[in-house]
Amino acid sequence: MTAPKNVLAVVAPHVGGRGAGAALASVLPGHARVTVVESTDEDRAALREAHVVVTALAPVTSAHLAAAPHLELVQCASHGYDYVDVEAARERGVAVCTIGSSGAERQNVAEQTFALMLALAKRLVPAHTALVEADWALPRLQQSLTELCGKTLGVIGLGHIGTEVARRAVAFDMSVLYAGRRRVSPETEARLGGARHVELDELLRTSDYVTLHTPLNEETRHLLDARRLALLKPTAFVVNTARGALIDQDALADALESGALAGAGIDVFDPEPPPRSLRLLRAPNVVLSPHVAGVTRETVVRIALAAVQNVTDHLDGKPARDVVG
Repeated sequence: MTAPKNVLAVVAPHVGGRGAGAALASVLPGHARVTVVESTDEDRAALREAHVVVTALAPVTSAHLAAAPHLELVQCASHGYDYVDVEAARERGVAVCTIGSSGAERQNVAEQTFALMLALAKRLVPAHTALVEADWALPRLQQSLTELCGKTLGVIGLGHIGTEVARRAVAFDMSVLYAGRRRVSPETEARLGGARHVELDELLRTSDYVTLHTPLNEETRHLLDARRLALLKPTAFVVNTARGALIDQDALADALESGALAGAGIDVFDPEPPPRSLRLLRAPNVVLSPHVAGVTRETVVRIALAAVQNVTDHLDGKPARDVVG
């Protein structure tokens, strides 16, 4: 029989906190001793004894790793892993895993991406607000309403999620460009309506919509900075359902306020929750949502099951999937 091991489940308050952590703990294997917290600092004794940390957007720093001498695995309940000090984990011989290959989030992130794109194209937020205020805004909005059909979608990061977005773009009769380190197979490009791999700057210059689906790391932090945002057409829209820090938020606010960019759909922020002082909250032509792209009822179940499966495999001595460090 496998010896019991200690699992620390850390679920940040803004993604469900203790309640979500308890639900996660309920499906972990019986031979795991589980402690549920909302911060990695909350129970220092549990951290010290932990063999596994499961984290849902709660930071795991080098100090946390140093305080956990028995730690073997940090399992991220997400595709992203930017909130874990992967380098420090690597130095301590601790594996860091995501749920990337499970595809648990890809359906809803792709749907949320298109929800934001459609809301921008059809001006749904100002239209709704105007009608609530008894303002028949059709004459004012008519000239700014657009279609997705015939437009070019630029996908930054054609992984599991980016591919789902591109598939939907084909259904909307959009052309697809993508940028990233690797080119996908010609067969995949053909299935995505003849998607073309281009350099990032070319993608920005030629796309009508730009959507980000790349991990956040030191290379991609502020990937869209002031210089790159200036490459976009003034009629273009930016959508971010990946990580807030992929975009320089002040530079994006500058572009929106000056009219250099038509609009933006933002589901992720840096930090989260965003401070009330964040200029994007008051910028013109934005559609905002509170990091909901991966948290539908269906998605949360898939995420939890994928994370639990990886932890269970590790506790049973099997290889873990999606190791990033």
